[in-house]
Amino acid sequence: MSHRDFKDALYAQFARIGHAFSSPKRIELLDLLSQSERTVEDLAGQAGAPLKNTSAHLRVLRQARLVETRRDGTRIFYRLADQPVAGFLRSFQALAHERLAEVEQVARLFLHGRDALQPVTLAELARRLRDGDATVIDVRPREEYEAGHIPGARSIPVAELRRRLKSLPKSRDIIAYCRGPYCVLSLDAITLLRKHGFRARRAEHGLPEWRLAGHRVASGAA
Repeated sequence: MSHRDFKDALYAQFARIGHAFSSPKRIELLDLLSQSERTVEDLAGQAGAPLKNTSAHLRVLRQARLVETRRDGTRIFYRLADQPVAGFLRSFQALAHERLAEVEQVARLFLHGRDALQPVTLAELARRLRDGDATVIDVRPREEYEAGHIPGARSIPVAELRRRLKSLPKSRDIIAYCRGPYCVLSLDAITLLRKHGFRARRAEHGLPEWRLAGHRVASGAA
């Protein structure tokens, strides 16, 4: 193999990862899988994409060794291959946020436009959990909470929040977290909580960032 053949073969393999990340839907699927494993049907519903297209996207991600599968009877579950994939996904998103002004513009218009308060950082969230001076709620779907959650957080999916308001204390700050910096579930949650007189803030990041920062992650039902 010549020097040129070696370089061409090597960079062709690197490009497989680039190809996997070249589709907005594939990036979204990876983001969803960073929360918990899912079936193709669930992923299609969450991503708002046709089942056939979702299956095709998952084949590309699997060929790039970014996702793996397991079979449970007739059902096939997809999951991220490992934590380095989750880390690369978050670094990829952070780079886009830093380099592309449009990312900040979209985030500011939608997220910051609906919440003027500064989000709670991971460091503050960890401190307040340690001090026990705030109630932390996980507003993701229950299956995501059971797959992994911040220790001490209560599972209150945003779809159930309205009917469970009476279980929350108005004498304490409430911090809501969801899937990550661009997740709108916590934004919906704090909007509802503030409307009903609660002191509520959203976390700046979600479980993937908490895990990547080296914090302990719990699993199972509350």
